[in-house]
Amino acid sequence: MLLCAFVSLWFNASSQQNSDNQYTKPLKDVLVEVQKKFGITIRYVDSIVLGKTVTYADWKYRNTAEETLENILKPLALKAKKDGDKKYKLSVYEYYRWEVAEGWAELDRIASQYKNVEEWEARKNILKPCLLEALQLNHLPATPPSKSIITAQRKFDGYTVENIAIEILNGVWINGSLYKPSNYKGKIPVILNPDGHWEKQRYRPDCQYRCAAFAKMGAMAFSYDLFAWGESQLQFKLEDHRRSLSQTIQVLGSIRILDYLLSLKDADTNRVAITGGSGAGSHTVLMTAIDNRIKVSAPVVAISSYFYGGCPCESGMPIHNCAGRTDNVEIAAMAAPRPQLLVSDGGDWTDKTPEHDFPYLQKMYSWYGKKNDVQNVHLPNEKHDFGINKRTAVYNFMAKYLNLNLKAIQDDKGNIDESKITIEKEEAMYVFGDKGEKLPANAVKGFDNLEKLFYDVIAK
Repeated sequence: MLLCAFVSLWFNASSQQNSDNQYTKPLKDVLVEVQKKFGITIRYVDSIVLGKTVTYADWKYRNTAEETLENILKPLALKAKKDGDKKYKLSVYEYYRWEVAEGWAELDRIASQYKNVEEWEARKNILKPCLLEALQLNHLPATPPSKSIITAQRKFDGYTVENIAIEILNGVWINGSLYKPSNYKGKIPVILNPDGHWEKQRYRPDCQYRCAAFAKMGAMAFSYDLFAWGESQLQFKLEDHRRSLSQTIQVLGSIRILDYLLSLKDADTNRVAITGGSGAGSHTVLMTAIDNRIKVSAPVVAISSYFYGGCPCESGMPIHNCAGRTDNVEIAAMAAPRPQLLVSDGGDWTDKTPEHDFPYLQKMYSWYGKKNDVQNVHLPNEKHDFGINKRTAVYNFMAKYLNLNLKAIQDDKGNIDESKITIEKEEAMYVFGDKGEKLPANAVKGFDNLEKLFYDVIAK
């Protein structure tokens, strides 16, 4: 009995909380206490809290649950999101998402570095090469000598479609569908359409509507996969899309697509545009900043001073570290004075675009005497998508600045009418066959092999 009592006293002394062990408690136990104290519920998966501890936990309590949770979770790179009345959901820290006031203050800090167009142009001359260097594309790899692979043309009401695969590195292909008007003369505008992170990507009806509408209006529109999406998954896994190098490969892919399209005899190199939504909206802004061949841009539900893109394909490479740090709104300003449309809504991180970010862009464009050439269509009652109202805004903008025939997709009352556009099955848009059986024999497979190939090429 004496021995048991001694062991018990020794154990309690050694496990007692004190400054020697920084009053450490398991995070899971602390969360139980927080829920009891504030009468709230915190939802989480066990893997997030497994093995994590909180030091000086009792010193981190404040008057509200929000303040307390921030004090406890921030050192652990975790955060609690409001998930209903007195309900919270635990998640990992999101480096790409800022509080609105913090994002606005950061944009103000960035903007304070230039007071006129001369100072701004000097900053642009620093930003652009830095962006390319961050992407490791300041020296582009050699273009593979292969010809693009093109499927048979399909004919529809006022437009045609053919699928194309372009080799961007030896054995690495980017696939898409090229929409053209059924009948046209001379040179026509070119519109790049990278597709965002929504399910089915370029196979989705809204992508097909958009590109077919552009073709009916008189442009050639190329809709294409982001890295490790769509047919790219014949070579790489979906999870590879969340590797930092995906941002670089996507930019290289768009550059190669532009190279190909602008080499066509019917391409008007003076009328080149790009539009994409969500993650492809971030890509739209970045491509416009680094490639002066793009004359018109329309990022949709994407750009915000308090959101840097939730995917490594948007912020995986250190582009935002350039020139003492930048953000997506300043990168968007690099398009000036080229026409630019931002489409925003009330259901995502673009909810406050008209209040702070857009006025900044207007100021930047006004320095060139082009204030009206940057526009914002804000849809406060809509959510994060590329729906008909967002497409309508883009149609009107592209028609104006690319001199397209908007009437070709309007009904008798002047409303946008997409009813004559055919929505194809996914398989019809493949280049390499229903099961990938036509994938070239030299195709690189696996991210590790891609990474080795890319850095070997860069080293040369």
